[in-house]
Amino acid sequence: MHMIQLTNLAKSFGGQSLFKDVNLKLASNQKIGFVGRNGSGKSTLFKIILGEESYDSGDVSIPKNYMIGTLRQHLIFTEKTVREECALVLPEDEQWNFYKIEKLLFGLGFSEEDLDKDPLSFSGGYQIRINLVKLLATEPNMLLLDEPTNYLDIISLRWLRGFIKEFEGEVILITHDRDFMDSVTTHTMGVQRKGLRLVKGDSYKYYSTLEMEDETYEKTKANQDKKRKELEEFVARNKARASTAALAQSKQKELDKMDDMEDLKNDATLSFNFNYKETPAKVIFRAEDLGFGYNPEEPLFQGVTFAMEKGKRLAIIGKNGKGKSTLLNYIAGELPHQQGKLDFHPSTKFAHFGQTNIERLNVKSTIIDEIASVSKDMGIPQSRNIAGRMMFSGDLGDKKIEVLSGGERSRVMLGKIIGTPANLLFLDEPTNHLDMQSIDALADAIDNFEGSLIMVTHSEMLLRRLADALIIFHKGGAEYFDGTYDEFLEKIGWEEEEGAAPKKKKPKINHKERKKLRKAVTQERNEVRKPYTKEIKLCEEKIEVAEAQLEAKNAELEKASNSGDNSAIMELSREVGLVQQEVDALFERLEIATEKDDEIVAEYELKLEEIDA
Repeated sequence: MHMIQLTNLAKSFGGQSLFKDVNLKLASNQKIGFVGRNGSGKSTLFKIILGEESYDSGDVSIPKNYMIGTLRQHLIFTEKTVREECALVLPEDEQWNFYKIEKLLFGLGFSEEDLDKDPLSFSGGYQIRINLVKLLATEPNMLLLDEPTNYLDIISLRWLRGFIKEFEGEVILITHDRDFMDSVTTHTMGVQRKGLRLVKGDSYKYYSTLEMEDETYEKTKANQDKKRKELEEFVARNKARASTAALAQSKQKELDKMDDMEDLKNDATLSFNFNYKETPAKVIFRAEDLGFGYNPEEPLFQGVTFAMEKGKRLAIIGKNGKGKSTLLNYIAGELPHQQGKLDFHPSTKFAHFGQTNIERLNVKSTIIDEIASVSKDMGIPQSRNIAGRMMFSGDLGDKKIEVLSGGERSRVMLGKIIGTPANLLFLDEPTNHLDMQSIDALADAIDNFEGSLIMVTHSEMLLRRLADALIIFHKGGAEYFDGTYDEFLEKIGWEEEEGAAPKKKKPKINHKERKKLRKAVTQERNEVRKPYTKEIKLCEEKIEVAEAQLEAKNAELEKASNSGDNSAIMELSREVGLVQQEVDALFERLEIATEKDDEIVAEYELKLEEIDA
């Protein structure tokens, strides 16, 4: 089957060229991570492919019947139940086919009861899944995913990772979560000098390939500049002299033919260190039996007890809406006292990055003044320096907060924290508005910080790289875990991920015994499966016959409606309806039998695994 192809695509905005030579030919089952700095045109390219944005020149070729699906980030639901909301996307001739919708919903973790609930009653992660069902029901050949990780919690992220890996078709994915991208993609591409560059491998391979190419480019440019200078000097010296004018002319022609190699522009990158304030404390603070709820009758967490030693890095993790930010804000003294006791060492100074703090920025201030306001010792030059490191260099630092985007305000807040002498950092989802390189810079800065850290994050990369203790929101409360994220997955795991429990070791069985046991278990399994495999075969054969009938009747119905034979139309419509009912009933029987058969296979698979363990 042909894939999508882009040829010499050009696009500009307000006189600024975004792309001028974009070429891409997709291959079957390619899963591409699309990288590049904010504003390099990634989302625009998606819109062009989806036909939502025009382009200046070039060609976008999409094969007939090749469906491209995209996951909408904006959650707009119009129907009262999940089932009806998802059925909106079914084509007219399939309006009855709830079976298809239900199968997808069950696959994504919705229960039978959930189907009649209002889509708006679900958490953000599940609302994204409803959008995903609406997308998958259209049976796309290709998925364009623009920052699908933005609204997802850690459990939904782990689920989506598995889903993209298993998806049969092509995928182009934009995400700032580097680990997530590299774990699902086969290729990485980026907008490079207004064209597209595609490299087989992960984002690290992509960037190292570009570095090597840049080096070669710089060398070639240096040689060319040297040659250009020599030619220009020769022409200038010799064009006036009659004897050498012809030679000068041919050298001028050579000059005119030379390609203009532009200077490489390197993107500005965030780089910074937090400002550490010395403390003699071995323990920064102790937390005993902390508990809080906006409705004190229903606390979000209770009994949270731990000691925060100097240099400790604690991550608060779990699903959305469970109270992670609340716990962070409670420890930071932002909420009224309810349960438990917090004992801070007198030398503790903290800096807090979170949504509430970002909302408290003075919108009438300039970036420079806002950063300088953190300390009376900070002068304007130092504030300018920090603003520059947050990518607001020169005049940009004089912009008012009110004109900044959410991402830019986040960077101002980060700048204020860098200017605050602290030995304890509170970071609530600090990566939300940062691009891939900036997230790396943030991780480096945390790594170099001598103080302690409490961080709320869904990024498994940050968890693995930085956390040495966790507070996990699960099982209806919060639990302190003294260990790394990988140790948590190994010892406890997310209860939403079935089969995550650790296996108990059994005494070894010798080879002969094992062979005998395997044979007995396999025979038993085949015996138990018999009635279901028989039922599956029977249903499949009957469905084939009924669907052939349906096709024939629909053809007759089409003839009758073309000739306007009303009585035949009515009779045939009735017959089509009856056959359709039969097909539906058979599909239902088939699903029940298949499900049962799958359960048996899975159950015996575990028995066989136990024998092999």
